[in-house]
This record gives sequence, C-alpha cells and structure tokens, in this order.
Amino acid sequence: MANLYVTKLEGRSGRQLAYRLVHGCDLLEALQGIVEEDDIRFGSINFLGAVQKGRVGYYLQDEKRYITLELDQGMEILSGVGNVSLKEGKPFVHAHVTFLDKEGKVHGGHLLPGTIVFAGEVFIEEIELPAPPERVYDPVTALTLWE
Repeated sequence: MANLYVTKLEGRSGRQLAYRLVHGCDLLEALQGIVEEDDIRFGSINFLGAVQKGRVGYYLQDEKRYITLELDQGMEILSGVGNVSLKEGKPFVHAHVTFLDKEGKVHGGHLLPGTIVFAGEVFIEEIELPAPPERVYDPVTALTLWE
C-alpha cells in the first residue's frame, strides 16, 4: 500500500519516568518544564488526575486556526496523551486531554496553557533516536509537524 505515512521513525526504548505534579500548577507548563529539565527530546506522554479548570483548543481545519474553549470548573482527567519532539531545536510537548465534569459530560481538545492542576500524575516513555524529529511548518495543514 502506498501513501500511508510521511515519516517513519524507529528507535529504542529509553528512560521511563513518572512524576507527581504540584497542586495549582499549569499542566502544560509543567509538562514542558519536565521535558526541558530532563532533556527528553522524543517520546510519549500520558497523564491523569484532576484539574481546577481547563483550557483546550480545537483546530478549525477549513480556517487553519485554533479556537479556545475555556472550561471554568473542576473536572477529572479521563485521559491525557501526547508526545515530545523538537521544535526549533528544543524539546516541545504536544498534548491532547479529555475531561469529565460533575454532570458526566465529556470535554476535550488540544491542551493549552491555563489548565490548572488539582492533582496529577505523568508518565513519560523516552524513545532514543540518533536524530529526533524536528517540527516544521506544513503548508498543507498550516501546522508544525514532524519533518
């Protein structure tokens, strides 16, 4: 089959790290700080816990821009997933999150700054590669994607 993917990467399993986040911290800032501090250049992230409030983005494909959804309430993190790669030569976190509110409604999207942690646990699995992928601007989608 042709045209299934643009980039294929094969590496080795590296460090497997776990963190408990500080109550009241910004979730995305914490994830970004962790990967910078521990020099994680490529890998996967998953996280769970609860937030005091959430802030997520939704990408309007036809307009090639994000809209922001402000979720000003306490919620459970049902699932948080993401990855780490390089952007402008530095570790960069790209994450999505799914929340559950007290009425059983689910909310989610692209994790943005402004999501405040009530309690959180993070797992990172590093993937070792000779040269981690770099995010570059893709004119088709107007996003920064792996080269």
